[in-house]
Amino acid sequence: MRALLGFALLLAAEASAAQGSAVQGNAARGNAALGSASAGSAATTEPFARARARIQRALVEEGVPSMAVAVAKGGKIVWEEGFGWANREARTPATAHTMYSLASISKPITATGLMVLVQRGLVSLDRPINDYLGKAKVDGRAFDANAATVRRVANHTAGLPLHFQFFYADEPYRRPAMDETIRRYANLVTPPGERWHYSNLGYGLLDYVIERVSGQSYADYMRETVFVPLGLTRMAVHIPPGQEAHTAVRYAPDGTPLPFYDFDHPGGSAVFASAHDLLRFGMFHLKDHLPDQRAVLSDASIDEMARPTAEIPNNGQYGVGWQRFTSAKGGVMVTHSGGMDGVSTRLTLVPARDAAVVVLSNAAANATVLQVQGELLAELFPQWFDAPVPAVPAAAAPVAGSPVFTPMPALAGEWAGSIDTHLGTRMLRLSVRPDGAAYARVDAQPWALVNDARFEDGFLRGSVAASVANPDAERMPYDLQLELKLRGEGQGAVLNGGVVARSRVTRQRIGHALTHWAQLTRSGAR
Repeated sequence: MRALLGFALLLAAEASAAQGSAVQGNAARGNAALGSASAGSAATTEPFARARARIQRALVEEGVPSMAVAVAKGGKIVWEEGFGWANREARTPATAHTMYSLASISKPITATGLMVLVQRGLVSLDRPINDYLGKAKVDGRAFDANAATVRRVANHTAGLPLHFQFFYADEPYRRPAMDETIRRYANLVTPPGERWHYSNLGYGLLDYVIERVSGQSYADYMRETVFVPLGLTRMAVHIPPGQEAHTAVRYAPDGTPLPFYDFDHPGGSAVFASAHDLLRFGMFHLKDHLPDQRAVLSDASIDEMARPTAEIPNNGQYGVGWQRFTSAKGGVMVTHSGGMDGVSTRLTLVPARDAAVVVLSNAAANATVLQVQGELLAELFPQWFDAPVPAVPAAAAPVAGSPVFTPMPALAGEWAGSIDTHLGTRMLRLSVRPDGAAYARVDAQPWALVNDARFEDGFLRGSVAASVANPDAERMPYDLQLELKLRGEGQGAVLNGGVVARSRVTRQRIGHALTHWAQLTRSGAR
């Protein structure tokens, strides 16, 4: 979301003031280590000039409060710097040592802590995750929960659903105990191993496994077992006492500061770190054995984390906490990104050239952060990575006409079944016409159109204006998103999977995506 013109002009003045205070580690502007790497960049001798220009445009034109970047090559930090305001209200400039909320980059960090337990023989990646949980277990529903192994949870193929739930300090709702979250939402919606499906809940389960096996809180374990040995003094689960003034405020799209928020999946989202420390974490995973770091994992364990065991969209792969992509020119990246309210982050490793790139922002500026990362990689390795093409503004993009419905003859007919919630069962009925128009009804609520109804990859998908009467979901306006797999044929067919209570985009907060198990069979006419 672009800022208003007046707001952008104010940011221009702010960015100029903050720029004078920005910290540059290792005098990277003139670092000789970049001599050959920068030869193929834009027509300038200043290293990373295009990335700098892109960051400045983001601050001035797009309303991004701040960004911090860090780059390592050949086991050395060659550039780190902060731009803009970490805290506009307090006029605190961003630096390479400002702690940013990392969002989903928390996942490879949590996975590192998990792998320490694996290396010690206390956890097996290929045992069912239920072996490490308490009284509350992952519910297999129509599938085998024993096939939901720790590895499959870590690579998002266990069959767990889409899930996120935020708890803001200025609201009366608080995170439940993890056993309660498991009881309510840890339902398999597809068979383990059938598909890759990103689930924050899975990493909530993994941080709970860490707690139960280690006997420590997740935050304490990560600090003592990972952060301290690796010398990461500006990396922590949540904001540690005394570090508030060194932490970037998360900002909403309208530029207002967001209150602190928590989740019921901290292992997937709750880590904060500076660009400097996150880069050093990445360098550890490149096997750069820095003299002030004590290795918490063997090189073999590091390799096991990066080893791809699942295929993901866009020709990518996933291992234990890491994604793996290959560029159009053949450059291999081991990476993870993060994005949520007031957060956009990227950490990318190029193992073949012992390089790492970090880009952090305290706004949901995902496209911008991706472009800055692309500029850095293109300058470092022009033979492997292209400079990114600027994004086309949404208002200028052509709008292609498309039908409201996609014909779904395999689903034509009447279906009846139920949605399971932790407070009871809701009746669900579907009516799918041969032309593809679909309608749904929950309990005695009115029949409602299934918006954007489509049948793809064997799944019926669409959105319905209806309620599942779940108080967790009722905190914000929401719709029900259907993601039901057709299994079997004819009268013996079933539709099963997830019905997601997902918040509408009506204010400056993401809200929630809470998935409930549903199953339907063919029925008589309505």
